[in-house]
Amino acid sequence: MLTLAWTAAAAFLGYILCGAVYRLYFHPLARFPGPKLAALTRWYEFYHDVIKPGQFIWEIERMHKKYGPIVRITPEEIHIKDPDFYDEIYAPASKQRDKYGSWTIGAGAPASTFATVSHNHHRLRRSAINPFFSKRAVSNAEKLIREKIEILCRRLAAACQSKQVLRLDAAYMALTMDIITHYAYGESYNYLYEDDFKLEWKDTVIGGSASGALIRQFPWAFPVMKSLPMPILSKAAPEAALLLQWQQMVRRQVDSIIANNKEGKKAPGTIFQALLDSDLPPAEKEADRLQDEAQTMVGAGSETTAKTLTIVTFYLLQDKKKLQRLRDELSTVSVRPGPDEEFLTQLDQLPYLNAVMSEGLRLMHGVTTRLPRVAHEIIKYKEWEIPPNTPISQCNYFVHMDPAIFPDPFDFLPERWIEAKEKGDRLDKYMVSFSRGSRQCVGINLAYAEMRLTLATVLRRFELENYETTVEDVRIARDYFVGVPEPGSQGVRAVVTDVLS
Repeated sequence: MLTLAWTAAAAFLGYILCGAVYRLYFHPLARFPGPKLAALTRWYEFYHDVIKPGQFIWEIERMHKKYGPIVRITPEEIHIKDPDFYDEIYAPASKQRDKYGSWTIGAGAPASTFATVSHNHHRLRRSAINPFFSKRAVSNAEKLIREKIEILCRRLAAACQSKQVLRLDAAYMALTMDIITHYAYGESYNYLYEDDFKLEWKDTVIGGSASGALIRQFPWAFPVMKSLPMPILSKAAPEAALLLQWQQMVRRQVDSIIANNKEGKKAPGTIFQALLDSDLPPAEKEADRLQDEAQTMVGAGSETTAKTLTIVTFYLLQDKKKLQRLRDELSTVSVRPGPDEEFLTQLDQLPYLNAVMSEGLRLMHGVTTRLPRVAHEIIKYKEWEIPPNTPISQCNYFVHMDPAIFPDPFDFLPERWIEAKEKGDRLDKYMVSFSRGSRQCVGINLAYAEMRLTLATVLRRFELENYETTVEDVRIARDYFVGVPEPGSQGVRAVVTDVLS
């Protein structure tokens, strides 16, 4: 028995050593620059993303400073830091790009459109929801968006009277959450009516997203975690517990929609009713699949837009000259348009408002973590030929913070967008908050509509002041799939000092 154990141990050690030799010297990526430890094992990423939460992005930055614009960051992956090469990685449908299955598993929603690996399968799923996010569809949703903004305005007016300190980031999150849930399900979660704007939902989205780093390393662990009682899981893996709570909440909503549909109680004009009525195969309409779709749609449709609104508001309150310039421009349109008046069409023509939003989106970055794409042909970058089926990525953060493109990248400078347009420079080429190509975020039109309407309404009708909030509360320090400040931040807080109209 002892001999058998030693034989097994020797065989396992031999397997490890052979694997190490292969990765370092014979793997198709062996000739690419990068740390040997990163080429050898994904434990390198684990250390910088799980043990030191959300720090791998800065380790990638350090790699590029040492090794150049192309680096092998894990045994299987290449990362490129070159904004002019972004569109080759995140290419249009004419150049088919799959997602990297070992990465998308971290979303915890494998059947969602977002996490779909195959290019063709993604096109099938995306085709069913595209109509709801077209410019025409979003224009038709203007009334819904404005109704939700009015609820927020009533809360802001009440806060002015009570002198309440508001978590502005939570308030915006409640707004975007109520919009996307109403648009998707036909009814809102009504977080705008919660005393604290349902702050725990913001924590749930961030925590659930952060769990992806652990799940990517141990994909077998999440099913095990789901079998644990919630009190135990909350102590053992709090971020995974938040993700599971998120999934359970979404599942109840999906089950209700499916049950009502079977009884003939439809919710016309909503995304999930359209999915159930579509000509998608039956497997695409099963509860598990729709749960995954709802999870990613609600998360993506609330957090990033709310963060952009938060960043813009914070910086404008910090620099009242910029705020006044925006208000002067907004004074050219009605502060309280009629219910049938297309406010969005007017706002779309305002250059400084659009510049303010672009700068907010730049500093928000969209998804901060890498989004690997897989091409089935050789990708050429300078003198390098990247083998087919290699996951390749480029972090949005590095594009938006490149000082050669955006001088003083940490500063909030809406004017840069106007000056670039006047010079004929295509600065928008480097706006990648919604990614690019065939996998670009489907909600881009809805996000722009929410931002235009919210900023135009809130910043004209209320005087606000930042409250015990600094740049560090909006600056990204950790990558939890989306960027977050250092632990201990109290969020973006403000007080409403006056109701202007």
